[in-house]
Amino acid sequence: MDFALLIPIVLFVCIAYAIKVTVDAYTRRRIIESRGSEELVSSLLDGDARRRRQGSLHWGCVLLALAVGFGLVELVGANDVTPGVVALLLGATGLGNLAYYVLERRLKQP
Repeated sequence: MDFALLIPIVLFVCIAYAIKVTVDAYTRRRIIESRGSEELVSSLLDGDARRRRQGSLHWGCVLLALAVGFGLVELVGANDVTPGVVALLLGATGLGNLAYYVLERRLKQP
């Protein structure tokens, strides 16, 4: 792999993420400074906390399923990238997303 190509890509992603974080923080600050209602500010902060928790749950499910997929690849003894190996890893990713969906639906129900 050519790491000289990877550096500009990572730099672009980092710059884009920094811009997103800055704009989000600026928007939140403007809402709070505009003397928005107490309910608006609390719902904004609660929504951010809920999104962070759901994001952690989502990535936890996906990464756990991928770890199982990679473990199965190692268990089978596949040394080359074949369509079967790729299918196994894509299937594990899909199962991780489905597991997140099921868990998220169960957490929403009282």
